[in-house]
Amino acid sequence: MRKVIFFFGAFILLMSFKTLNHNGNGIFNTGFTSIQIDTLFQDKISIRAISIDKNKIWYGADNSRFGFYDLNKKEKFEDHIYRDTLNLEFRSIAQNANNIFLLSVGNPALLYQVSKKTQKVKLVYKEVNSKVFYDSMQFWNDKEGIAIGDPTEDTFSIIVTRDGGETWTKILSDKLPTNAEGEAAFAASNSNIVIKGNDTWLVSGGKKARVFYSPDKGRTWKAVETPIVQGKTMTGIFTADFYDSKHGFIAGGDYEFPEQKRDNKAFTTDGGKTWQLIGQGMGFGYASCVQYVPGGNGKEIICVGSEGIQYSQNGGENWMQLSTDTKLFTIRFLNRNTAIAAGYNKLVRLNFR
Repeated sequence: MRKVIFFFGAFILLMSFKTLNHNGNGIFNTGFTSIQIDTLFQDKISIRAISIDKNKIWYGADNSRFGFYDLNKKEKFEDHIYRDTLNLEFRSIAQNANNIFLLSVGNPALLYQVSKKTQKVKLVYKEVNSKVFYDSMQFWNDKEGIAIGDPTEDTFSIIVTRDGGETWTKILSDKLPTNAEGEAAFAASNSNIVIKGNDTWLVSGGKKARVFYSPDKGRTWKAVETPIVQGKTMTGIFTADFYDSKHGFIAGGDYEFPEQKRDNKAFTTDGGKTWQLIGQGMGFGYASCVQYVPGGNGKEIICVGSEGIQYSQNGGENWMQLSTDTKLFTIRFLNRNTAIAAGYNKLVRLNFR
């Protein structure tokens, strides 16, 4: 969706956790108890899309910028993709073995292939439409990838590649479930698409908050209702993650009322066929990005959003605040105890303890 989202708040380097509920069941004796935040670089920049490639953290940003930070060399490489007089904003990023792919959000939608070795840039897809707005992109494997955008007709805009990203094709609307009027997606953190094997899930917001599931790499789809708050332009599911093919978590809320902590978190244990609300009134309000903690058995979840960095150790029922930094939009894990996060004016490394 087109609304640009920024958050402002305090920046805390180290903060012992506190439970965010008061029912006596939210105190945990194991798991993370604190977090250290190391700033990798600061700049006048907005980053909502990151991809981890070994020691390099690739990012897409505003003002036609992309680049990577080398964790080993502690250096940043950055470049611009100039297209006529357009000021591009990249909120979708994905990769295969040889290339990084960057997709701009607005009209025209421009998808670029960037060589990991040479950083040579090539345009591989272009779509011109006054309604075009792409939200997220992922790869199933080195040959096959997918990107999702808001409807230009009566279904999601979904493009796929089957040749390693050299060419992309838009799926015909008659092959997709029909969107409700006012149902779209949010380009908050490049986490509208989740892939596990051949399974793929897309999430929506606005007048409806649904999960779209494909068991066959985007060839067929089914839409599933969820209990997440919906009905207004800025309500719905903003982010999703799956621990495995059965256990998943969705979050979002009402962007215009980010303090509301009800009907904004749900989980599945059957691969997304059914969803149940969890953590009512607990933890965070509006969520920009959620990610399962590696090795957490599908129980440990990290969220960045309107109330800083939140942590759950029991699948989302109870939450603890690890940091009040609200300037982070997206997060991805390097390993169990280390993650990379990005957002308003910075890229950081999170060390969980």
